[in-house]
Amino acid sequence: MADIKIFNPAGLAKPPGTYTHIARAKTQEVVFIAGQVPSDTSGTTVGKGDFEKQCAQVYANIHAALKSVGGDWANVVQFTSFLVREQDAAAFRAWRGREFPKMFPGGAPPNTLLIISRLADPDYLLEVQTIAAL
Repeated sequence: MADIKIFNPAGLAKPPGTYTHIARAKTQEVVFIAGQVPSDTSGTTVGKGDFEKQCAQVYANIHAALKSVGGDWANVVQFTSFLVREQDAAAFRAWRGREFPKMFPGGAPPNTLLIISRLADPDYLLEVQTIAAL
């Protein structure tokens, strides 16, 4: 199991959202999970137009990917999140504020959030890429 320390160092402001500035991992294996979108196992988009449902599906997909390599939420060292609508940023922070404490009781990993013009499918409202240490 990787030795992962997630923390906010002195000298940096407290993050304004549910994430930390630093994840330090001592590990033998690093896993890079492609950006996950709100598609179910058949490839159907879940929650068209519903940001909350899309969040739930994206993170369910990430969890399935983690489990496929013998990992879990405790192995995540970084997220990069992409939203296509600026107005969803507050809902995203609220979703993470509600769900991340359950997923990451020791503190949420670093997360870079980008607002972009679109994703591969116009029905996708978000995509989240993940790096994990096993």
